[in-house]
Amino acid sequence: MDIKKRIIISGQKVHDVGYRPYLLGIAESMEIERFFVDNIFSDEKQIVYALINSSEENVDSFIEIASSKFPEKSIVEKVEVEDYKGNVMKIESFYRYLTAMQLSKIANYGGKMLDKQDKMLDKQDKMLDKQDFHIEVTRNGFNDIKDEIKEMRSDMNTGFIGIKKEVHMQRDDFKEVFLKEVEGLHKEINEIRATLARIQHGQEV
Repeated sequence: MDIKKRIIISGQKVHDVGYRPYLLGIAESMEIERFFVDNIFSDEKQIVYALINSSEENVDSFIEIASSKFPEKSIVEKVEVEDYKGNVMKIESFYRYLTAMQLSKIANYGGKMLDKQDKMLDKQDKMLDKQDFHIEVTRNGFNDIKDEIKEMRSDMNTGFIGIKKEVHMQRDDFKEVFLKEVEGLHKEINEIRATLARIQHGQEV
């Protein structure tokens, strides 16, 4: 005689630990003809529920294993079993359903990863553009500083040349004045000498 049961497995971590393939493997080993399992949330709690329809012996064996052995990395708090009166799909149909769901999940995950990668690449491009901008600004800044230094050197050279010219001019002026002064002194000395000579000549006479 076939019976139908619903097994409700709840805990801190029963999703994303391979619980559905795990229970499917148990059902296949028990030769259960009709089977279904899915993940749900109840009061923000993670729940895995399984529907089974088979002989009483097979169902009891399934419940015994499902209540005592859990997937690695799962954290199970409670396993409840209750009667079920609805329809249960054939295990072959569930296998195809689970395969399609897993493929859909992979595709969805892959799409999210691609979107994330695109965003990261876009962000990277923006960062590279920003880096190029800073490099360009820095390069231009250095060029501006370099130009300013050249201008300062040019101004300094021009200033030094001007100062040098002024010094030469001052030297020439000083030389000219000095020579005039010396010439004047020579004249005065000659005049003094001539005066002394006249005085001495007068005394001798």
